[in-house]
Amino acid sequence: MADNVEECRAALRGCPPSHSGRSLSLDNLAVSLGDRFAQRGDPSDLDECIELHRAALLLRPPGHSDRSSSLNNLAVSLGSRFAQQGDLTDLDECIKLFRAALLLRPSGHSDRSESLNNLAVSLGSRFAQQGDLTDLDESIELFRAALLLRPPGHSDRSESLNYLAISLGDRFTQRGDPSDLDESVELFRATLLLRPPGHPDRSSSLNNLAVSLGDRFMQRGDPSDLDERIELFRAALLLRPPGHSDRSSSLNNLAVSLGDRFTQQGDLSDLDESIELYRAALLLRPSGHSKRSSSLNNLAASLGDRFTQRGDPSDLDESIELLRAALLLRPPGHSNRSSSLNNLAVSLGDRFTQRGDPSDLDECIELHRAALLLRPPGHPDRSWSLNNLAASLGDRFAQRGDLSDLDECIELHRAALLLRPPGHSNRSSSLNNLAASLGDRFTQRGDPSDLDDSIELLRAALLLRPPGHSDRSVSLNNLAVNLGDRFKQWGGPSDLDECIELHQAALLLRPPGHSDRSESLNNLALSLGDRFTQQGDPSDLDESIELFRAALLLRPSGHSNRSSSLNDLALSLGGRFTQRGDPSDLDETFNLFLQLSQISHAVSRKDLAAAKSWVTSAEETNHGSALVAYETALKFLDQYVALLSSSSRHFDVVSMATASLAVDAFSCSIRNGALATAVELVEQGRAVFWTQLARFRTTLDELSAAHHTGAALAEEFRQLSFHLRNAFDQSTEDQSPQIRQLTMEWDDVVSRIRMLPDFSRFLLPPLFSDLRKAAEEGPVIIVNASQYSCDALIVLSDRDPVHVPIDITQTEVSDLSTEFQSLSKEFGSFDTQHKLVRILRKLWHDIVDPIVQALGASNVHPGSHIWWCPTAEFTLLPLHAAGLYEKKRDSLPHIYISSYTPTLATLVRARRQVSQDGSPQYFVAIGQGNPDGGKPLQCVAPELAVVAQRLAPIVSSFTSLEDGDATVKAAFDVLSHNQWLHLACHGMPNRKKPFESSFAMRDGPLMIKDIIRSDWRNPEFAFLSACHTTVGDEKSPDESIHLAAAMQFSGFRSVIGSMWSVDDEVAQEVVSAFYGNLVDGSGRLDCTRAAMALHKAVKKLRRNNVPLEQQIVFVHIGV
Repeated sequence: MADNVEECRAALRGCPPSHSGRSLSLDNLAVSLGDRFAQRGDPSDLDECIELHRAALLLRPPGHSDRSSSLNNLAVSLGSRFAQQGDLTDLDECIKLFRAALLLRPSGHSDRSESLNNLAVSLGSRFAQQGDLTDLDESIELFRAALLLRPPGHSDRSESLNYLAISLGDRFTQRGDPSDLDESVELFRATLLLRPPGHPDRSSSLNNLAVSLGDRFMQRGDPSDLDERIELFRAALLLRPPGHSDRSSSLNNLAVSLGDRFTQQGDLSDLDESIELYRAALLLRPSGHSKRSSSLNNLAASLGDRFTQRGDPSDLDESIELLRAALLLRPPGHSNRSSSLNNLAVSLGDRFTQRGDPSDLDECIELHRAALLLRPPGHPDRSWSLNNLAASLGDRFAQRGDLSDLDECIELHRAALLLRPPGHSNRSSSLNNLAASLGDRFTQRGDPSDLDDSIELLRAALLLRPPGHSDRSVSLNNLAVNLGDRFKQWGGPSDLDECIELHQAALLLRPPGHSDRSESLNNLALSLGDRFTQQGDPSDLDESIELFRAALLLRPSGHSNRSSSLNDLALSLGGRFTQRGDPSDLDETFNLFLQLSQISHAVSRKDLAAAKSWVTSAEETNHGSALVAYETALKFLDQYVALLSSSSRHFDVVSMATASLAVDAFSCSIRNGALATAVELVEQGRAVFWTQLARFRTTLDELSAAHHTGAALAEEFRQLSFHLRNAFDQSTEDQSPQIRQLTMEWDDVVSRIRMLPDFSRFLLPPLFSDLRKAAEEGPVIIVNASQYSCDALIVLSDRDPVHVPIDITQTEVSDLSTEFQSLSKEFGSFDTQHKLVRILRKLWHDIVDPIVQALGASNVHPGSHIWWCPTAEFTLLPLHAAGLYEKKRDSLPHIYISSYTPTLATLVRARRQVSQDGSPQYFVAIGQGNPDGGKPLQCVAPELAVVAQRLAPIVSSFTSLEDGDATVKAAFDVLSHNQWLHLACHGMPNRKKPFESSFAMRDGPLMIKDIIRSDWRNPEFAFLSACHTTVGDEKSPDESIHLAAAMQFSGFRSVIGSMWSVDDEVAQEVVSAFYGNLVDGSGRLDCTRAAMALHKAVKKLRRNNVPLEQQIVFVHIGV
């Protein structure tokens, strides 16, 4: 090849300008360079070839005998460069030159058919680029004209038949005219006859005819086209043995066709063969092959189909790994990236449905979001992406209950519906999906317009799914469910009757073996149960129970809806027992509920709801399984909350899930004499948010000290916890890929820690043997208010707990709490003394005095330190100040020194953090008397001066941060290297959004949500000289979301806080007396003296005739 080029160059040198043979020499060199480009692909050869053809053309002016040949050659070369580099100007010039050549080759010219063919091919290329159908139409007419000049027997006839067939197929794709497709098929058949066995292009013809038959099958559904297509692809494959350049393409095409026949006829052997062919094609498309991503995708899709048929999880797992590999080969900018993102998302969604792993669902949602960004308005697949993302968010809402997921889901379904107007093939699906989401939101929020809209959408969807439609049963079912919901809302019997008829119709369309039969059985059963409740016909109840039984049989162990089925059947049997009194119904009810305790899959809201239902039924019938029901429900709660991040965004979900579970479990345990269990359960179900956060703050000193492995694991755990907490806080999409990876690593390190001796219960709910350590320095009194009973339990470190029944109802406690909250708002402005004393006396008579009697009987001597651990409404009452407030009559402050703790585990954790003797003590006093947008506080500067006067000579370092210096950032900075804190400023409780409760700094609020992100080193003590620092969320008092608890959670072992507004002068007086008593005998600060120091400071106030509410405003929390 190189020799030929050099020979042609030499020949050209021998033909200088004006030489008669120069144009031929230019042409010969150009042709040889074109041939070398075809061999080696060097673009410089092609560029030189084009320039030489241009030069030859200039030497062959109009009238020259070889001009048409030069026009043709230059056009061919420009067409080659367009194919190489994609510059449309090359293609446009190529077409002009071919037109000019054709004009010089009129009818009868020996090369006319070649010119017609070449111009047709280049017009077809331009159509493929620009989509102008006039180019395609002209191309077809030119191919027809070329074919007429190539009659039977002509050597190029098969080429012309083939080109014309391909172009007609392209036009069919554009316009859908079946005559184009039929003619294309016949032309491909004629081509194949001219390419008998042994012809080099026979495999290509077999392939082309097969493809066009496939298109016709997709158009008309004639199975004979599909069968012939498969046989042709098999024949083509035989002609492309191992080593053939097109073998992978033939394997792929045959696999696609077999997959289509499986979809049509359901023969699994077709699907199995399709998968094996895809595997073989993939082996021939190694890394770097241009079609590897396509092969990965196709094999993954077929494995996904086989998983749907046979349910083998290994098929689904392999499919997901192949889709991940395909996505890596389709980086940002790749034309098929959105398709790969979508396919992987769908498969992860399928795996979530199968196994319930929340990380699959979170990743699925992220991938659908990414796909949607690549399908902007106008993209043909945008409605699919909107729909798929909406469906995944709906699944996550069903799993976790975050209403923001549901709201976003609805908006996405609305957007998808707008892109599917009347006549769109997927309109009924969009109507149905939007309706279902609106129905879910109605269930959550109760807005009747959501329900009415949902019903109208479902009626519209049903009209688009007439008898015989594959999704008719879905539409019947969904409309029935929503009419049932509207009946429950407004009681219209016509809604209920129509609901039952629709469910019956849906069930007829879901015969035995149908995947949704259990849903239809269950829904019809629920509706008949509702009609029994309304009309009292016992046959409705009996039929309902039999339908629930049939549904349960179709939901075996491990099925995601099994807990719902157990619950529905149990409740119906319980209802029949109430009606007829047959004890076998009651026995069966609780045998069904007991099966809930064996559930092993990842827990959803439905599982938790079923366990709570068991609790309610057991309490109502006084059944012996009640305690097991509470234990199961709290175990589910712990697992369910673990699925959520510890983000404050999830607090509403947590507080809704916990409700009164823990306090009722405590009451049940007491009634069953299981006092240690009472302590364990009430701990497990209260302060759940702090417990979840504490998973990332666990003290690891014991682990570090254990041995070398322990130290390494402790460091790994610290690092992962820190990164995970930060990721949660910064993430807008709650489970980003980073979070998912961190969560897996965090779970893994926790598992490895639990394998170490003495760490088997690392991060698990603590046992009573651990919790009782909270009472090592004095008894802890849990005071519990439940709808079933009010009780106190005195936890002692060295013996069994002591139960103290409290003769008061939860309603009375609630009323007393409400009365006290109202009164506390008036402190300082009205004479509230008499009302306050009346409340404190009631607290003494009904609650505290019986506990004091029991403490005395347990040898807890006067002057001892006791800790209160109140639950529910008790958290809002000043138990520490209960008393008669009459001369020489008892009140609690005269008998014991009181502290509080939100949970026993919090106190145990604080006791573990023992400060090192002799270590430096760094103290910071922060004062903000002129906060951003707040009322000035005159007392702050004098108060800080008192603290400085008392402590500056004692501590290793004393820092004062005041006014302009006391900003949010500065406060965080000083707290990172000071362990002792005095904070004087405005406290700003936010009862509606407790995480936005704050301390007022110069530049804005220092909020709870900021504090819980902190990572302060070994903090010891905080005096919060601010108002309302122990006031939390009024709806969830058991969660203790207030400023003092946030400080305690952040690591402060001992905290002084206030229950309401503090008088400025009183605060100064308390602070002065308090710090005088916080110093131990060695002249060092000791945070374990905080309760005693506060007790003495308050005693001094009493002698100075300070108003009673100011004497009792401060409380101590912690050690």
